[in-house]
Amino acid sequence: MAQYFELHPDNPQPRLLKQAVSIIAGGGVVAVPTDSSYAIACHLDDKAAADRLRQIRRVDEKHHLTLLCRDLSELANYARVDNKQYRLLKSATPGPYTFILDATREVPRRVSHPQRKTIGLRVPDHKVLQELLAQHGAPLLATTLIAPDETEAMNDPDRIRDRYQKLLDAVIGAGPCPDQPTTVVDLTPMGTGGDAVLVRQGRGDMARLGL
Repeated sequence: MAQYFELHPDNPQPRLLKQAVSIIAGGGVVAVPTDSSYAIACHLDDKAAADRLRQIRRVDEKHHLTLLCRDLSELANYARVDNKQYRLLKSATPGPYTFILDATREVPRRVSHPQRKTIGLRVPDHKVLQELLAQHGAPLLATTLIAPDETEAMNDPDRIRDRYQKLLDAVIGAGPCPDQPTTVVDLTPMGTGGDAVLVRQGRGDMARLGL
């Protein structure tokens, strides 16, 4: 049965965040609010938790998972970023964008794309999630929470609790989130002189990226 944490969206309670971090550290898979929709997340280095995350979302190893990072300096530990890519990232973070980049060796091979060795990364602009990441002290492995029989991302914590209470270990509620997923942009072509490629248009405005 999933624990439910109701946090204030602007002033999240540290005690509840600490409890949620403890669940993640213990191998839990949790629903978290973001500046797009809700996502499900787990500890990056926990193989069993990552496998459960994929099972809950019903995606295979070819589905790009995302690292939720606190800032660009943390992101740079997990992705190879050149100056041109960095300037684009700086213009759009924090924000509702997911960027596909070449993974560094800090990313376990089992969570990067098996053929491309890439990973999705993002720096969310959401107070509760930023505080959770700060308490956790490392990125979280995540994917947008879209129910298997639906096409729209989930954005209501009460609905998530009702549907996933037997599958998740916790739901971190901070009120409804926007009902759009992130905009996904593949930056890997920029590393060889090409242009960024729009993979999915979501909440993030492409004009902010200068594209």
